[in-house]
Amino acid sequence: MSVFGVSAAEEAVYRHFLRNPGSTVQEAQLLLHITPRTARDCVGRLRELRLLHPEESGQEVFPTDPETAVARLIDQRVHALHQEFQRVTRARHVIDGLRAEQLTRNPPPLGIEQLEGLAQIRNRIDDLAFFAREEILSVEPYTKLSAENIARSRPLDLRCLRRGVKIRNVVVRDALRDRATAAYLRELVEHGAMIRVTEQSAERLLVYDRKAALVPLDPHDTSRGALLAHRSGLVSNIIALFEKIWDQATDLGRADHAVVREDPEECLSETERRVLVSMCSVGKDEAGARELGVSVRTYRRHVADLLQKLDAASRAHAALLARERGWI
Repeated sequence: MSVFGVSAAEEAVYRHFLRNPGSTVQEAQLLLHITPRTARDCVGRLRELRLLHPEESGQEVFPTDPETAVARLIDQRVHALHQEFQRVTRARHVIDGLRAEQLTRNPPPLGIEQLEGLAQIRNRIDDLAFFAREEILSVEPYTKLSAENIARSRPLDLRCLRRGVKIRNVVVRDALRDRATAAYLRELVEHGAMIRVTEQSAERLLVYDRKAALVPLDPHDTSRGALLAHRSGLVSNIIALFEKIWDQATDLGRADHAVVREDPEECLSETERRVLVSMCSVGKDEAGARELGVSVRTYRRHVADLLQKLDAASRAHAALLARERGWI
């Protein structure tokens, strides 16, 4: 019961009265081999928690039913945690105080910070994303995200979206040709992000709450470092560049559909197309196999291949995805 703030001694006393309802404090002291003061203190604390209640007519003590007792403890603990959470979230002013201490030694940058190395850039991006409150704008020139990059980015991106931060992201068209990258982008859209696709490669830029903008020092080699602008004029110009790129970009849904249709790896053979149509119009595998003039085993193998190619969980799901992609 320590998770509820009940000490081991208090739990032992409560369990004693569960086993011996109506006994006295002195009896609990003797049976548990504790001092009179410890017994009184434990009983007093348990009474505050409303886990014990003495009989008005005498010295007998009775326990609260365990189900009621635990439910009450849970409510009290949740209330305490909620209050603690509110205190923590209201403590952002501490950052200003700590930052002031830092600036007494290091004067503030004249509108621009230079970040060196990927580690410093990533840490700064993590900080900026963590404390973003309103909007994150980004243009990403990558053509593929590694599994490591996705695993690193997903918690931050989804956390921002859950907090109501507006995310607008522009990616290059080739990024949609990588299945893992395209799936991750679709996941962000499902959680509220707005993503568009540009045909041309663009320089990377990030803007946080329209107050800080990050651009690479060398667009061709991001490992060389980055510049973080704080000046309102510089940030405004970078935002204007983003808006121009955004206006000329295509919505992810339409771009994704076009990439799938033109990608040779995603195209269906004539046999696969016939099997797909049969799946959507014929009830039983036997009938579908007869229609195509193949064995039931061969027909089912084609069905399994189609489910895998479409990344579908069922035949109905496959039919829906095929219609969305314009395959049927």
